[in-house]
Amino acid sequence: MDARDFDWNWALREQWEFHWNHQLKSRLDGLTDEEYFWSPGPDAWSVRPRGQSTAPMHVGAGEFTIDYAFPEPAPPPFTTIAWRLGHVIVGVLAARNASHFGAAAASYETWEYAGTGREALEQLEAQLDIWLTGVRNLGESELRESVGAKEPYPELSMADLVLHIHRELIHHLSEVSLLRDLYLHTRSVAFPANS
Repeated sequence: MDARDFDWNWALREQWEFHWNHQLKSRLDGLTDEEYFWSPGPDAWSVRPRGQSTAPMHVGAGEFTIDYAFPEPAPPPFTTIAWRLGHVIVGVLAARNASHFGAAAASYETWEYAGTGREALEQLEAQLDIWLTGVRNLGESELRESVGAKEPYPELSMADLVLHIHRELIHHLSEVSLLRDLYLHTRSVAFPANS
């Protein structure tokens, strides 16, 4: 294949889509509410019913809020699957979908966080669909354009942002998978056969 004919958009998407389709998606199937909220240690940050957080800050627009602090404590608190999915859904995907692909405005403060594992996975898949549709529609010239003031590093290209978001997804969803393993091996709860 001639380098001039190389499909950069496909290569960028394939980094994420292969990992999602062959490693992560099946590892998230069947997420229970107990796993979603489970904390293997004290004082972990999570998503909680409004009014039940003890974190320095907690935000959200619905019945559930997400824990956080600014600046982040050192060392940072451990985070539950609920928190990690909330971070991926809102901070990694929904905010970028709004900034770059015309989706509804989204922020940690305005998001309605999922109160169940199933709802969180539905939110994740909805935001992934918006992200991948947006990325799929980027031409090579658009991938080369700088992201501008919408991002902390405005001089980087859209291709750089796509790579960063995919690394974030792989990183955090692998952590969720590990937490499911920890839950299984410390709580003696069997997962469905496809997990």
